[in-house]
Amino acid sequence: MARNVPMLTAGEGGLSRYLDEIRKFPMLQPQEEYMLAKRYKEHDDPEAAERLVNSHLRLVAKIAMGYRGYGLPLGEVVSEGNVGLMQAVKRFEPDKGFRLATYAMWWIKAAIQEYILRSWSLVKMGTTANQKRLFFNLRRLKGKIQALDEGDLKPDQVQEIATKLGVSEEEVISMNRRLGGDASLNAPVRAEADSGEWQDWLVDDSDSQETILANQEELDVRRRMLSDAMDVLNDRERRIFEARRLSEDPITLEDLSDEFGVSRERVRQIEVRAFEKVQKAVQSSAKEFERPHA
Repeated sequence: MARNVPMLTAGEGGLSRYLDEIRKFPMLQPQEEYMLAKRYKEHDDPEAAERLVNSHLRLVAKIAMGYRGYGLPLGEVVSEGNVGLMQAVKRFEPDKGFRLATYAMWWIKAAIQEYILRSWSLVKMGTTANQKRLFFNLRRLKGKIQALDEGDLKPDQVQEIATKLGVSEEEVISMNRRLGGDASLNAPVRAEADSGEWQDWLVDDSDSQETILANQEELDVRRRMLSDAMDVLNDRERRIFEARRLSEDPITLEDLSDEFGVSRERVRQIEVRAFEKVQKAVQSSAKEFERPHA
């Protein structure tokens, strides 16, 4: 894969220098991109892969900028996005008829979001899809409805966000408090002097270490089953299944129909077929896992 990808260094001016450096790589014309992708796919040509990666580093930087609000080092966010880009180049099928940027965008976002979820202690990998959707969309929606004040949201704002994201109002309130930062445990519960401090009211109702470990092991097993099951899919089925069933922001049937040059109904049929194949493979794997070992 690409060997000479520029690095975004920390410190003042690091971002500007990095952007200046990656702008030196020319954008590829469709035919040139196609020929490079064919060279890499058919001959494993590292130079072709490097040119494909470097010509799309600006795309990674643009996407990474959208995740600056999570308080993580931008250099690391960009680096993770570049890893996603390399995965996209590795899996790209030039004969499908769509551009690399269209395909790579999903891989870049997925890599960055995975890194953010790993890095934020308050959002674990075991969180629900609703919590992940809240995590990545709450700030944007608060900006749209101009809910910029610190502290709790107003009831009508909570209701509006919950409706737009299809989650409960309690989940919106909880995630907003999490992302709002940690309040001091020595802060008074109320304004009165004798009201006591927040730490006096804390109760440790978290799961035990044994429960956490068991849940994590179960989650790891399920992930491995899903990963193994997806091997039964061809490249098109896998792309559509991931875009429609595994993405936090599913791609529309219309966008996928444009990407693959088929009708929306055909995309829907492929999605259903892929889901059935994965479901069958997971069920088979689960039965094998549950079978007593000699």
